[in-house]
Amino acid sequence: MDTTRTLEPQRHLPAGTDPGVRSRLRTVGDFARSPEGHAAFMGFFGAIMITFGGFGAGAVRKRDPLLEALHLSWLRFGHGYALSMIVIWAGVLLMITAWVRLGRTLIGNGEPKVTLNELRVIVGIWITPLLFAAPMFSRDAYSYLAQGALLRDGFDPYQVGPVANPGVLLDNVSPVWTTTTAPYGPVFLLMGRAITTLTGDNVIAGTIALRFVMLPGLALMVWAVPYLTKHLGGKPTVALWLAVLNPLVLVHLIGGVHNEMLMVGLMCAGIALVLERHHVAGIVVVAIGVAIKATAGVALPFLVWIWILHEKERRAAERRARADSDAGLAEELKHPDAARPSADMPHPLLVFTKIAGIGIGVFALVFGAASVIAGVGFGWVTALQGSNKIINWLSLPTILAHMVTWVTPWSLDSVLSVTRELCKVALVVLLVATWWRFRHSEREAVMGIIVAFVAIVLLSPAALPWYYSWPLALAAGFAMSTVTLQWLVGICTWLMLVFQPDGSIGLYNFWHVALATFAAVVAAVSLRHVDPLHLRSASSRAIAKEHAPPVAA
Repeated sequence: MDTTRTLEPQRHLPAGTDPGVRSRLRTVGDFARSPEGHAAFMGFFGAIMITFGGFGAGAVRKRDPLLEALHLSWLRFGHGYALSMIVIWAGVLLMITAWVRLGRTLIGNGEPKVTLNELRVIVGIWITPLLFAAPMFSRDAYSYLAQGALLRDGFDPYQVGPVANPGVLLDNVSPVWTTTTAPYGPVFLLMGRAITTLTGDNVIAGTIALRFVMLPGLALMVWAVPYLTKHLGGKPTVALWLAVLNPLVLVHLIGGVHNEMLMVGLMCAGIALVLERHHVAGIVVVAIGVAIKATAGVALPFLVWIWILHEKERRAAERRARADSDAGLAEELKHPDAARPSADMPHPLLVFTKIAGIGIGVFALVFGAASVIAGVGFGWVTALQGSNKIINWLSLPTILAHMVTWVTPWSLDSVLSVTRELCKVALVVLLVATWWRFRHSEREAVMGIIVAFVAIVLLSPAALPWYYSWPLALAAGFAMSTVTLQWLVGICTWLMLVFQPDGSIGLYNFWHVALATFAAVVAAVSLRHVDPLHLRSASSRAIAKEHAPPVAA
């Protein structure tokens, strides 16, 4: 039977077809007919539905001449809008279902049915329709283009907001951001200037160009995330599935056109290089990530610990070679600590000063060069305060402020300013404590970066769903239990669903949150159980049971 199934696809191939082509076509045919192939195509059709539904209910332009020329403007209003919303949410649920099905095949005890290369292909398949969609779940793409146009037209985006440069690009920026200066690094502003120079004020071409600019970040994630498992102990296929194929990442970062795609990809690649002892190269890559978005800089202090640990190991190995004894090295391995004196490093503070100095110098050189080329200063630091305009339930200061207003007569604004300041102090203390605590090994240092990112997301004045892609990309490299993966699937699904396709917040709508929570619980349970809601008929379950392979006692 196996031989017949293998040879079947060849019957329809022309005579003289190259054997290599036959083998590849046979592999593609076998995968397309497999349950994993079905899940891949399900996610692809989901992405297509999101793309087409987005033309009516996504974060569309205020005036869309293209839809008007195609006589499709009705998609943005009334019944057309409702139909577009249904199509989008159906597509999102299809992608989540396909993602969970693929995950279920990867967490089994046996050999995974989906290879790393197949998962990489699925990533490409799923993002292809999204590359040509309207911005989804966010209007940030319009702000990126407007900020790039500021630099193009001779303004300093760190000094003035998009309102200083009226035009088509400004018309589509969310009102809350029209007067806000750019909170992004000089490299990203240079990219925005290049795109708007090429595409002018064409919003559609600019949005698509932005997505293609993000693709190198996706490629870096596809390489770096599985590679990190070599040092962190995880499974490459599970890591890629969790951190890259995740609908929260693909729909928000590619569909939503967020520069986190570049920032996270560069950060992961830089950390992978440092773990491979290419320390300077790794810091250069992370520095470029900081020049995209400042958040990547959180990783740099922890990379100093990794570099110091590598230096200690190198010196210990040299001493061992000279003394031809493993005693000293064995003793050092019992108490790994980047800040602990040893026979090889009696003055760790001097080593720390040297390595930290090199790291700061490399970072300053990269960031300074980018700032000079862009012709801007360091105004992005003060612009980071612009996130204070975002108020939602994903941020702990906001949650605390709401809770206080429930039991006191104080207004939300007055309480929010206090809770944000308190959480800011707590964040600084926690970041310093985390950096000092996680210094004993490579894995600890990476775990420290994850803890720091989670703390930033929770304690910062504002948080958005796609911010969780920061810690998720690194956490995926660790080995995790099925229960932990279920929790992550549930959280990612919930975060994927709590925003509206047009970028508005659904957290203040009870039924929206309730349905998102229900879908998240179902997705989490489905990672282990094929039919958690028992929707299959009794007859279909009986047939499945009859054809199920026998289980050895």
